[in-house]
Amino acid sequence: MDALNYIDGRHVAAAEWLDNFEPATGTAYGRVASSDAGDVDRAVAAAARAFPAWSATPSTQRSRMLRAVARLIEREKDRLARAEAVDTGKPVTLAGSLDIPRAAQNFEFFADAITQWQSEAHATDDVALNYTLRQPLGAVACISPWNLPLYLLTWKVAPALAAGNCVVAKPSEVTPMTAHLLGELCNEAGLPAGVLNIVQGLGPRAGSALVGHPDVRAVSFTGSTRVGREIAAQTAQRFVRASLEMGGKNPNVLFADADLDEAVAQTARAAFQNQGQICLCGSRILVERSVYDDVKERLVAKARSLRIGDPLDPATEQGALVSRQHFDKVMGCIEVARQEGGRVLCGGRAARVEGRCRGGWFVEPTLIEGLGPGCTTNQEEIFGPVATLQPFDTADEAVRLANATRYGLSASLWSRDLSRAHRVAAHLHAGIVWVNCWMLRDLRTPFGGVKESGVGREGGAEALRFFTEAKNVCVKL
Repeated sequence: MDALNYIDGRHVAAAEWLDNFEPATGTAYGRVASSDAGDVDRAVAAAARAFPAWSATPSTQRSRMLRAVARLIEREKDRLARAEAVDTGKPVTLAGSLDIPRAAQNFEFFADAITQWQSEAHATDDVALNYTLRQPLGAVACISPWNLPLYLLTWKVAPALAAGNCVVAKPSEVTPMTAHLLGELCNEAGLPAGVLNIVQGLGPRAGSALVGHPDVRAVSFTGSTRVGREIAAQTAQRFVRASLEMGGKNPNVLFADADLDEAVAQTARAAFQNQGQICLCGSRILVERSVYDDVKERLVAKARSLRIGDPLDPATEQGALVSRQHFDKVMGCIEVARQEGGRVLCGGRAARVEGRCRGGWFVEPTLIEGLGPGCTTNQEEIFGPVATLQPFDTADEAVRLANATRYGLSASLWSRDLSRAHRVAAHLHAGIVWVNCWMLRDLRTPFGGVKESGVGREGGAEALRFFTEAKNVCVKL
């Protein structure tokens, strides 16, 4: 099946094509449109044409449209989950239980949020009344990554549409299929032509043309720090607002007084879910020295017990890495860890999967110890099923180790001492800190990183603010 562009309410092919690979088999199973600046021009023009009518549509009516899309995503859950598993290599069970339900929730949440969003009014004594209007921007760009394709695409598209903008979305060329299918569902839901447009293709070609387009009023991006830096420079030249959610090298801090059964189980999940290909994965595991050996032994056992296999098998817990290029990168990072003196406790090799997946890009869940905070392995984002273990003696040392990177996306800490947990959380350089949990999200809360992990916030009212302009109206009494 080919993944097409979706422009002005229709699926259309681009002039050129890229192969679309199934990571579990290592073979191409379809094509994806390779868009150029002309395709982007047509998509942005369609969004600009649709904007006056869509922005004037009452919020209650926009809400109903978003809710209709949510219902269709729920109806097509199995189809979308399979498409996601084939495209990304992730287990179909994970896609069906997390990615696709969350995509529907994103539309559902912002369908509610836009009807409940409050304005502000300020009486200037008895002289004037000031009130604030939040108005949509126009055509906006939403650029989403390959690791959670539909989940993160809808996380951006839903608030932009709810606020009255028209969207040109650019999914990853590595995982284009659920974006293609979303276009089908939006048509069925009755979304007006041009309100949502999707351009497929390469970042340097389609993505760069979209970010630099003179009629794009805002850019919401999730991806690597390197690309985020390029987008920041490009948008700054035109004074276009940008929200950038980028890389992470996230710490997971275990104190000796934690519920170790729960902490170890969730730490393993945080390290290896989606083959470690989540920006929020806890890839640096910091353990209080008195329980270090115990935790290490338990984590190794957990990692070795994970079932690696065909992503379409419901029993599979670990699927394939998303591409050959990424597989090679992760294997190279493991070799660097060995060269730096790291001891591989488990994994460290390509995984062998028989049957139809014998040519796929699988890596064993890998744990490494013996490396200091300044080494490449503990500084650079690997974005695979690879985590390191480091011991610490005091809370202050744990904080220093946790903060010892240029990233600051998320952190987790585990302790029964909630007073200490609050103190430590306040000192961690991270946009979100989980205490005695991981990946527990409330869609009302702001989300984003600090340092080189991001600029701006998504989620809840923060997303609606990003996609609108504040206008103050002052009326003299």
